Amino acid sequence: MRSKIRDYGVVIGSLRPGAGNRITDVPGVQVGHCTLDDGPIKTGVTAILPHGGNLFQDKVLAVAHVINGFGKTTGTIQIEELGTIETPILLTNTLSVGQVSDALIAYMLEQNAEIGVTTGTVNPVVCECNDGYLNDIRGRHVQEQHVRVALSDAGSDFAEGAVGAGTGMSCYGLKGGIGSASRLIELDGNVYTLGVLVLSNFGRQQDFLLQGIPAGAMLDEMQRAEAIDEPDKGSIIFILATDLPLSERQLKRISKRCTVGMTRTGSFIGNGSGDVVIAFTTANRVQHEQSAAVISLQMLNENEIDLAFRATAEASEEAILNSLTAAKTTIGREGHLRKGLSEYLDAIIKQAKSRD
Repeated sequence: MRSKIRDYGVVIGSLRPGAGNRITDVPGVQVGHCTLDDGPIKTGVTAILPHGGNLFQDKVLAVAHVINGFGKTTGTIQIEELGTIETPILLTNTLSVGQVSDALIAYMLEQNAEIGVTTGTVNPVVCECNDGYLNDIRGRHVQEQHVRVALSDAGSDFAEGAVGAGTGMSCYGLKGGIGSASRLIELDGNVYTLGVLVLSNFGRQQDFLLQGIPAGAMLDEMQRAEAIDEPDKGSIIFILATDLPLSERQLKRISKRCTVGMTRTGSFIGNGSGDVVIAFTTANRVQHEQSAAVISLQMLNENEIDLAFRATAEASEEAILNSLTAAKTTIGREGHLRKGLSEYLDAIIKQAKSRD
């Protein structure tokens, strides 16, 4: 079964991917899903855990970067101010952010009896895209038990495509959803990993590029009367993880390069697009209770950061393409249809080769 763009012979960039070519190649990172797929209900939850321990007690350095702010995320203000993440990161649909945030708070309270009693409160991180074309989004079907399933499902091996939060998402007029990729970075004899996970829900079909190939225009020709002409008003969430030792400032610089991967697939980042990056490093941790007045953190030599920039651009582009490749054709509410890219990919590649 071909579920990655590389399975079709398409190689993105020059850096080597990790063993699984996914965000969980970063040691300790885990991903889980809960998928709701029942008639007009096409939605769900995806959970990203920066590590398997207690995140409130053992926080990771992090940043949030807004590419275009037509979105409804929670938790980004505190991430930007304090530079840490202290909960799992949850992805869902736009109108379920409230329920998912509440469920995540309940989950964290169970793990940490001191929250709100002998210490401060907790900052839940929830990101969203609008899956309303395929999903009965007004029904707000995501509930606390679905969040619990996604969290308990978290591991190093996870599905991509129309699963979890990606169940009802659309991308470039096709079926979008969850996609992931990773890159290895060699520095001073050490090998580090940078991984990206996307929730893709953006782009006009006519703009879609595959390694510079005008794949969207080809799709128009193939679909003819069924060709899709819609404005670019979707969104994408990037979750970037690495074990590189980085400061928050360096993470911010690296997170901005997700935009490169996005535009390489054809997006011009439209007015109605909610495009957000949450990035973290597992190499620098911040303990909730610190006794020392001064703590030490490692960071990358700025002269070596270009490799991380390249890794981010490549992994972001490939993660988007993997989200399209893995997602299967879906019929949602009121008969709305999104075709999977896999139905056209062989023909697109063949046509592109014939033009060379």
